[in-house]
Amino acid sequence: MSPVEKRSVTIRGHRTSYSLEKPFYDDLVAIAATRKLTLAALVAEVDETRPRDTNLSSALRLHVLEWA
Repeated sequence: MSPVEKRSVTIRGHRTSYSLEKPFYDDLVAIAATRKLTLAALVAEVDETRPRDTNLSSALRLHVLEWA
């Protein structure tokens, strides 16, 4: 199993962080590239659409799984 890595990103001028295992992070980077988005833009998009009772890390994992 891959260890969880914490990463930081700025979303709408606010610095926040999320934690993902490397395979999820790698897939997120690939999704952003496929969609011609920066990683920060993709993370911001997921953040905007996630339910408020779901943390950002979980929402990012679900986004990767739904994309697959």
